[in-house]
Amino acid sequence: MATQTRIINIDGMTCGGCVASVHTTTGDIDGLDTMTVDLADKLATVTFDDSKTSAEAIAAAIEEAGFDATVANS
Repeated sequence: MATQTRIINIDGMTCGGCVASVHTTTGDIDGLDTMTVDLADKLATVTFDDSKTSAEAIAAAIEEAGFDATVANS
């Protein structure tokens, strides 16, 4: 198991409900350990097991919730 921490930029969040939607939509991702969503900076900091998921897969789940999500360069 290799744990990684990455930043995902999220456009389209405007309120606490949006933050809750991001948490809800990613809650079932196997391997996602922690996620902190910052509404003011429009980003999420995610820590995950890279043998089970990836930052790109987490971003894709956020996009399915209706937001524009891109993994920041590390």
